[in-house]
This record gives sequence, C-alpha cells and structure tokens, in this order.
Amino acid sequence: MAETPLRTPLSRARGLGSAKEGVQHWWGQRVSALALVPLGLWFCASLVGLAGAGRGALVAWLHGPAAAILTILTIAAVFYHGVLGVQVVIEDYAPSEGTKVACIIAARLLALLLAVAGIYAVLKLALGK
Repeated sequence: MAETPLRTPLSRARGLGSAKEGVQHWWGQRVSALALVPLGLWFCASLVGLAGAGRGALVAWLHGPAAAILTILTIAAVFYHGVLGVQVVIEDYAPSEGTKVACIIAARLLALLLAVAGIYAVLKLALGK
C-alpha cells in the first residue's frame, strides 16, 4: 500500500524509536562531562603534587574532608559518565534486543560494583588510622 501524503511526520515516525529517555541520557552525559572537567583537573593536579610521596602522604592527604569528598565525587562521576557512554555503544552495536538488554544490565552492574569498591577504598583510607 502506498504511503499517503496526508500523514503527519509524527505518525510516520511512530514505532521507529523511543522518545522516552533520550533527552535524560543526553543531559546526563553532558552534566557529568561538565562536572568531570574541574574534578579531573583537581584530581590530576593533586596526583602530580603527591608524585613520589609514599602511602603515608596519600593517606594524610585523604584524611582531609575536601580531598576525600572530591575523590568520591570524581569516582562517582567517572563511572556514571562511563556507563552512559558504554550504553550508547551497546545500543548501537548489539545484534539483538536480548543481547542489548543483557549487556546494558551487565555494564551497569559492573560500573556500580567498581564505583562502590573505589568509594570504599577511599573511605577506608580517609577514615582509617
């Protein structure tokens, strides 16, 4: 059956993709990238300042509340931004819907596990004796 010219662009686009969370995903990537600019610069500058120092100096640095909080925020932002980017790649290249869903769930769980492990390590060093 030939397509009638009386159909609106919206009616032709229905069923061709989701319009439910694309904007939220896009904003999440932009906001996390924006947060990572100052956090990344701070973290790199801090590591350069700690270059050559021993474990004791790192622990002493992390005992300060600002360093511990900013390090935790950096870890959270890195993994959040990373999993959003990986999700886009999975959505674009997964061969089937089942594979896509399984890979996205696995990526999110792995990112959560690694972020929690990183945050735990920072807290253990910052709050330990």
